[in-house]
Amino acid sequence: MQPAIDRIMMTYDLLLNRSAAASAEARVKVTEYVTTLFEAGEKDMHRLTVCGLTYLRELDGSSDPVKAGFTGL
Repeated sequence: MQPAIDRIMMTYDLLLNRSAAASAEARVKVTEYVTTLFEAGEKDMHRLTVCGLTYLRELDGSSDPVKAGFTGL
């Protein structure tokens, strides 16, 4: 599970330029989330990585198409 969390944070840090404090806070949140998924039975590290990245992007709003500038037209 730790390799998935490390991969999530490495990828997420490449996507966004954040402070060390913000990165540490994101690591805590994603660790809790991935732990929940792992304990619920998800053992595939690739799926855990994708789910963790999706979770962080939803938290910061970067997966919202309207915020990203897509209007549907």
